[in-house]
Amino acid sequence: MDERLKKQLEFLLEIDKSKEVGRQTYLADGSRKENDAEHSWHLAIMAILLSEYANEDIDVLKTVSMVLIHDLVEIDAGDTYAYDAIGNKSKRERELKAADRIFNLLPKDQAIKMRDLWEEFERGDTPESKFASALDKTQPVILTDKQGGKSWLEHGVKKSQISKRTENVKDGSKELGEFVIEAIESNVKKGHLRDE
Repeated sequence: MDERLKKQLEFLLEIDKSKEVGRQTYLADGSRKENDAEHSWHLAIMAILLSEYANEDIDVLKTVSMVLIHDLVEIDAGDTYAYDAIGNKSKRERELKAADRIFNLLPKDQAIKMRDLWEEFERGDTPESKFASALDKTQPVILTDKQGGKSWLEHGVKKSQISKRTENVKDGSKELGEFVIEAIESNVKKGHLRDE
């Protein structure tokens, strides 16, 4: 077998493990928690459907690519819950180490391309990465709002925590930023989210 193809297939088998990385966000029906692969798929569809709400013109394919790979590092680093103060202290270090291993399974040119996309997402300094980040932070709000705040209630999440976590959604999409604020307020009124 061609060495390039062998590396690509090895990478594809490795990223299958993202289906096993559990997240804290429940599906919209509240029946179970989603995994990283489902989350990334959902973001990719969102990027296609909601691209008209990006604050700036974006390369949709680049944005889709970015959201599909942004959590692959969690195969090694694990998913760190957004409101886990202790876990978030070591998150960057764990994810950098994972990125080194996982992306380097690929042929060098593709490893560089994937790593660059991941780093761009992490920096959040381009129109595509701002919109991708907005989607990444909006998707759990959409799901959690739909199923009655289940994971927020389980973890005792406060309004201020979600507001801080989602404050830059507006940098990628003014409309999604407004949606998130409305959803937060609605969940406070319904008692699904603690207000301070």
